Amino acid sequence: MPIDLAYLQQWVGKRETVSDTLALTPMNALAAALDHDRQPFAPGDALPPLWHWLYFLPVHRQSLVGPDGHPKRGGFLPPVQLPRRMWAGSQLLFSRRLRAGDKITRFSTIEDVTYKNGRSGDLVFVKVLHEVHDAAGLAMTERQDIVYRDHPAASEVPPILRAAPESAQWKREIHPDPVFLFRYSALTLNDHRIHYDRPYAVEQEGYPGLVVHGPLLATLLLDLLHRELPEETVKAYSFRAMSPVIDTAAFFVCGQTDGDQGKTVRLWIAGNDGTLRMEADAVLA
Repeated sequence: MPIDLAYLQQWVGKRETVSDTLALTPMNALAAALDHDRQPFAPGDALPPLWHWLYFLPVHRQSLVGPDGHPKRGGFLPPVQLPRRMWAGSQLLFSRRLRAGDKITRFSTIEDVTYKNGRSGDLVFVKVLHEVHDAAGLAMTERQDIVYRDHPAASEVPPILRAAPESAQWKREIHPDPVFLFRYSALTLNDHRIHYDRPYAVEQEGYPGLVVHGPLLATLLLDLLHRELPEETVKAYSFRAMSPVIDTAAFFVCGQTDGDQGKTVRLWIAGNDGTLRMEADAVLA
């Protein structure tokens, strides 16, 4: 199906406003899923970076959900007809910490829609700006990169992946069992079946197993930083997905301080085969 880029670009500038309250239950539930041994969160406690993804959850009537688990195309996001939708990365700035009990509002804007014909076929990229406000004003911004592509052809040769760095200062092994993936899907109301329905992921979307959520990988990277540097505050964070992580093998969450008096931290996900699956950078306050 040809891509009508001019039509899709009519979504540029489209805005959406959603409000929520930073309730304690999602925070405590994610802490448990990440296997933290800590006291429960209490009103006024700081929300860890990226945990805002537990809020502003999409609530769609069942009749408006597609067979892949995503809402049917054409709401806030443009109705790209390519079947695979992936969260490729984000760039975040944190002005101050959000806190449990805060009432927050997210203002979202479609900033850009672009098209590329790559080695693997048609690709459509959507850039979304999210601005999160609390009672004092703007608290954080996030730019999300979403990419749409076709299912891989049977003859398609997988790309050659880069080797992950071997210089990790910190390294944590993660076993992505289906229960862990299901818990994160439930916490973020992520219905996409590639994360919990193995027959669908393999037979319909062509993955070799269940796919570990990109946002979960990004969260695990910052979680590693805070386990190693618990007193530090992150003021900026960016991540980019390189290749899917599948539940059929363990993977490694890695990091190291990187110059500038230790105020920059380099983070990455290494597959069980030593290849780079996600890379990220954090800047400390």
